[in-house]
Amino acid sequence: MALILPQPNAQPFSFSPRRRLTHRPESTVPCRISSNQSSGHNIASTGRLSACTCSGHQKRSDHSSRIYATANTTPVAAAEGEPESNFGRIILSDVVVKRWRNVYWGRKWNSRDMGTAAVVVVMHLLCLFAPFVVNWGAFWVAVGLYMVTGLLGITLSFHRNLSHRSFKLPKWLEYLFAYFGAQALQGNPIDWVSTHRYHHQFCDSERDPHSPIEGFWFSHMSWLFDTNTVVQRCGKPNNVADLEKQAFYRFLQSTYIVHPLLLVALLYTFGGFPFLVWGMGVRIVWVYHITWLVNSACHVWGKQAWNTGDLSRNNWWVALLAFGEGWHNNHHAFEYSARHGLEWWQLDMTWYIVWLLQVIGLATDVKQVAKTGLPLWLLGLGADRLRADMNRLLASLFHQGVLDEQFLQLQQLQDETSPNFVSEVVNIFFHESEKLLRNLRGLL
Repeated sequence: MALILPQPNAQPFSFSPRRRLTHRPESTVPCRISSNQSSGHNIASTGRLSACTCSGHQKRSDHSSRIYATANTTPVAAAEGEPESNFGRIILSDVVVKRWRNVYWGRKWNSRDMGTAAVVVVMHLLCLFAPFVVNWGAFWVAVGLYMVTGLLGITLSFHRNLSHRSFKLPKWLEYLFAYFGAQALQGNPIDWVSTHRYHHQFCDSERDPHSPIEGFWFSHMSWLFDTNTVVQRCGKPNNVADLEKQAFYRFLQSTYIVHPLLLVALLYTFGGFPFLVWGMGVRIVWVYHITWLVNSACHVWGKQAWNTGDLSRNNWWVALLAFGEGWHNNHHAFEYSARHGLEWWQLDMTWYIVWLLQVIGLATDVKQVAKTGLPLWLLGLGADRLRADMNRLLASLFHQGVLDEQFLQLQQLQDETSPNFVSEVVNIFFHESEKLLRNLRGLL
C-alpha cells in the first residue's frame, strides 16, 4: 500500500458536480465494476477515477491529486510528511486510513460542540438504565419512534427528499416528515442537509466533512464534535438556499432544541422513566449509530458495484438496519434516485414507502434509475456525457444574474414537463444541471 503524491503534470481545473476543487483527467463514469475487480485494489482520491470500459476494466489516472490506494502490500510512503506509522488498514477491509484523529483534547471547544457532545453522552448514559426499566410498552414506543424518526424522518425526509430532491411531497407532508427527523436529535434540516450535500460534493477527499480517510471513528461520530473543521473544509453553508428561503425550516433551525424537549415531557407524562429511557435514550442511540454506520461502515466494508471515484460500498447488513441506506455505492452512483436498492433482491424499505406514497398520489416527480429499461451501465454513460456537457457550459458562465436566471428557468421547465413527459435521461439532466448551477453559484 502506498500514498501517492500529486503528479506535476496535473490536468486543468474543471467544475465537478460532486466536489468543487478537483481535477478531472478523463470522464468519470458511474459504470459497472466486474466481479473480479470488486476485490483487490480499491482507490479513493481527491480527484476521480478515470472511466472504465463496459467490460469492467478500470484504470487510475496518473494525474489525480493525493491518492489513498489500498492493496495487499505494506505502506511504503507517506503523504505531506506524515510518518507511515500514522496509517493503518481497517480490520476486514482493504481501506487504509489515518489511525487516529484527536478532536477531543488540545483544542478550544465552542458552545455548539459542547452541546452536541453533552446530548450524545446523556443519550448513551440513559441506555445504561434500559435493562432495569424494560417493559413491553416502553419497548414498542422505542420501535415505533425508531420507524417514525429513523425511517420517515432521517432516511426518507432529511436524506432522499430534502438533500437530493428525489421526489416531491405536499408541503404539509414534507414538513411533517422533516419534523419527525428533527426528533432524531441529529440536527435541524438545514444543517443536516448542508453537511450531506458537502459530503457528496467532496466525497472521500480532504474536504469531505466525514470521510474515513481521517480514521474510522472520525467518519462514524468524532466529526460531529468539531464544527470548526467542517467550516474550514467546506466554508459556511451556501448550498441550502432552497431550505433557507422557507420559514418552516428557519423556524426549526432557530428553535431546534425545544422540540425534542416537548417529546421528553410527553413520554414522561404517559410512561414515566421507562418510556423516557427507551423512547429517548435507546431509540436515539440506535438511530444515531445506524445513521453513522452509513458514513463509516459503508465506506470501508462491502462491495463496489459502480466506479464512483470514492470509497462508497454496498453493505447488506447496514441496508437492513438503515431502511435501504446501506446500498451506498448505488446511491453515490445515482444520488438523485429515490430508490437505492437497484436490484430486485436489494431490500430498500425507504423506497417501498416512497413507492406507496406515489401510488396514493402523495409523492410526485419520483426519480428512479432505468425506468426506460436501459441497462444501468448505459444509463451511467449517458449521465456522465450530460455532466461533461454541463461542465463545459457552466465554465463559460461567470455572471451571478445569468446563473440565477438559468437556475429558475431550469426549475420552471422541470415543473412544466414533469411527470408525464420527462424520461429518465432528461430527469438526470435536470438533476445534474440544477446541482451544478447551485455549486457554481457558491463559487462566485
